[in-house]
Amino acid sequence: MDEYMKPLPKVNGDNEEFWKGCREHRLMFQKCADCGHIRWPAAALCPECLSMDTEWIEAGGRGTIYTFAVYHVAYLAAFEEDLPYVVATVELTEGPHLLTNVVGCGPDQVTCGMPVEVAWKDVTAEFSLPKFRPVLKREYGIRKFRI
Repeated sequence: MDEYMKPLPKVNGDNEEFWKGCREHRLMFQKCADCGHIRWPAAALCPECLSMDTEWIEAGGRGTIYTFAVYHVAYLAAFEEDLPYVVATVELTEGPHLLTNVVGCGPDQVTCGMPVEVAWKDVTAEFSLPKFRPVLKREYGIRKFRI
């Protein structure tokens, strides 16, 4: 694996389980054991009921594009080879919103409400990043884009 030059996440006590799950290609989120609210970012208290009783659950990895922006300028040199690229907020089926990139299609193909699924990008031995790719609906079921 080549040296990764882009910024990497800062792991802390709240988000450690999320990033551990990502290394295993699993999307993990906190769920309040009292009210059932599924949240991201992770936190010590549930924002709905203020409970501290939490469990971690695995999300299915599907959602829709909530909003997005297409970047045509690289604000860090490491992103130049990716231009133009899409930064999107994905609303997961389970409820949380996740800031990520859309891959597997051109920027002009991305739309709000577009169904997407997780596509993992292994960037270092410690980090796999969740990206999302379009899911195409076909006459006979669901067909996926490959990256």
